Amino acid sequence: MAANVESMFYVREAPWHGLGTKVKEAPTSNDALILAGLNWQVLQEPIFTATNEPIEGYKVNIRDSDRKPLGVVTSRYKVIQNNEAFAFTDELLGEGVRYETAGSLQGGKKVWLLAHMPHEYIISGEQISPYLLFSNTHDGSGAIKVALTPIRVVCQNTLNLALSKANRCWSMIHTGDIHEKMQEARDTLLRAENYMQELGQEFENLRMKKLSDRQVTEYIEILLPLEDNSTPQQTRNIRKLREDMKRRYYDAPDLQHVGKNAYRFVNAVSDFATHAEPLRKTANYKENMFAKTVEGNPLIDKAYQIVCAA
Repeated sequence: MAANVESMFYVREAPWHGLGTKVKEAPTSNDALILAGLNWQVLQEPIFTATNEPIEGYKVNIRDSDRKPLGVVTSRYKVIQNNEAFAFTDELLGEGVRYETAGSLQGGKKVWLLAHMPHEYIISGEQISPYLLFSNTHDGSGAIKVALTPIRVVCQNTLNLALSKANRCWSMIHTGDIHEKMQEARDTLLRAENYMQELGQEFENLRMKKLSDRQVTEYIEILLPLEDNSTPQQTRNIRKLREDMKRRYYDAPDLQHVGKNAYRFVNAVSDFATHAEPLRKTANYKENMFAKTVEGNPLIDKAYQIVCAA
């Protein structure tokens, strides 16, 4: 397990990152909180100097289960507890919400939960299943985020595209009236509907863009460039990655019916970006790839931009 993934669960099939505890059925929020190892509270306590003088304007966030400090924050910082995050998602999506995965990163400094949204979409003959991602930080390093991540069911690839008109992400900082801001986030579902409509139209546009084999090779080389000063090993590595991406375009069984077009290319890049293991594995590469999967991947965005500019 990657050092930065503290605890998590997943449903049924093991995720590509291979982390966490497997459960047979997607749990409700009460069970998910425990399975994810998130059944703890964040306490805010004052900070003192070595001579026991209070440091005004700052507090320390501490996990109550083990008294672990999570981060120093300003006195204006408002905590959103883990159980409040689940309660918010329950209320947002309605009765019967089920969670596909949830967990803790970096010793509780970052947490996330992923819930299946109530509607499925059939877009251009593809079954697209939208999920709602709620992510939060307890160390003061980031905002609360609520985002939509559409998944192409047949291969479990996320297809987050950088559409200019559709908004699939809402965020807020940990200051002010937090609970009022959480109420404002209810329009997330409306944004989700708008995003799925825009996504469907863009899928059709991509299907209409035919690609030659030469273009596919050219675009892969743009996505995975060879630098002029590359070493022989670096050159071999890049060529290996290019062949991997090319196989995903030409040989993936779920793309055989699609035709040679931009939609197929973006899907192949998505498959590569979310499933291919890096040639060099750092201590936290699995966490980083997970974040890119659910929050949007720059490689997929670049592939989308390339084919749109063609």
